[in-house]
Amino acid sequence: MDDDAPDNYRSRAVPSSRAARLGAFGRLAGGVAGGVLAEGARRLARGERPRLRDAMLTPANAARLADRLSHLRGAAMKMGQMISMDAGDMLPPELAQIIARVREQADRMPPNQLRDVLDAEWGKGWLARFKHFNPRPIAAASIGQVHKATTKDGRDLAIKVQYPGVKESIDADVDNVATLLRVSRLLPAELDMSVLLEEAKRQLHEEADYVREGEQMMLYRQRLSGEDGFVVPAMAEEFSTGRVLAMDFIPGRPVEEAESAAQDERDRIARTIIALVLREMFEFGVMQTDPNFANYRYQPDTGKLVLLDFGATRVVDPAVVQSYRGLLVAGLAQDRDAVRAAALEAGFISNAMLASQGARFDRIADIIITELNRPGPFDFGDRAFVSVIRDEGMAIAEDRSAWHIPPVETLFVQRKISGTALLCARLKAKVEVRELLRPYVAGGVESEAA
Repeated sequence: MDDDAPDNYRSRAVPSSRAARLGAFGRLAGGVAGGVLAEGARRLARGERPRLRDAMLTPANAARLADRLSHLRGAAMKMGQMISMDAGDMLPPELAQIIARVREQADRMPPNQLRDVLDAEWGKGWLARFKHFNPRPIAAASIGQVHKATTKDGRDLAIKVQYPGVKESIDADVDNVATLLRVSRLLPAELDMSVLLEEAKRQLHEEADYVREGEQMMLYRQRLSGEDGFVVPAMAEEFSTGRVLAMDFIPGRPVEEAESAAQDERDRIARTIIALVLREMFEFGVMQTDPNFANYRYQPDTGKLVLLDFGATRVVDPAVVQSYRGLLVAGLAQDRDAVRAAALEAGFISNAMLASQGARFDRIADIIITELNRPGPFDFGDRAFVSVIRDEGMAIAEDRSAWHIPPVETLFVQRKISGTALLCARLKAKVEVRELLRPYVAGGVESEAA
């Protein structure tokens, strides 16, 4: 979060009433449907047989979807971001491009809407409490935007202000996004998403509770106190409310900018992040499950990582920890049968999937086992094997008898693991992953939450 961050956010008022948000979803659905019909007509005119999926995934519909979700913000935009980070390299390229745009763009509140929110939270005349308050956001995301300010006594703060109406619209937004995905056939109608959607709503409500997030941030600050590799901001309680979270402003650059750093520095950064994820799972028993790259900032002068955004922090179920331990033990032992058994026990796969697609799963397992046990550091920049896994996964997904949703607790943890791998791939890092894993698969470290 730097004061000289480019002002690349459009200013559009956030639809805050239920009627306004429902109307926006209706216009989006209508626009997408119109785009599908137009694309279908074009394909028919060329003598082609149009497929609904191809008609959906057009550049025009991609722009329409990204623009509307970015305008709505809140759970609507967050769902789009979650899909992109969860799926990562596993998405079809066309859909990956659509969702990447949702992840990268956001709109800011116009000044009058920002003023109204802060008047409601701090009372009128709040500007007199600051030496300086920058009305332009230095960051804008799905649930809130961040401003830099300096208090009268000279303390530099980053102040996260929640968009109006997003907390109240979470349940409806999640349902509306799910409906859009279903009618667009991007999700199979037969797949029961109810448990996952309820859990998504619960987590999004927690992320919209800035009091809770501030508490989680301070707990992480305590866990990592005295460690050289990380910086966690301290909360400014006198400026924090349920919809405003104020904290120390910590200078740093986007972690992706470390792409241009030397190989050994990229390797060190990736190793530090992977080690923290393992500690979260196996030692803390608590994990910040949002893998968004923006939650890490990099300080080139100190080499430290600034950790941000603790709204998605959750306790890791001990059963999930044991499931991952079993998978890692089997993978490092190069025992495909044990990997299969551990994946089944963890709920990653089902007996029905194995009955019809067991051979494809075994091919995926063999690739992962080979890559995990290849001599030397794991090269995250070498993604040749990912396309093979994606192709096998897509083939499995085409078999309706193989459709299966893992337990929600596992999904949130896997989301963080997958996002961490994507960041390491972005850095083209090479890390001795096996050495980081060994203390935990040996069972020598017990969780604080156990």
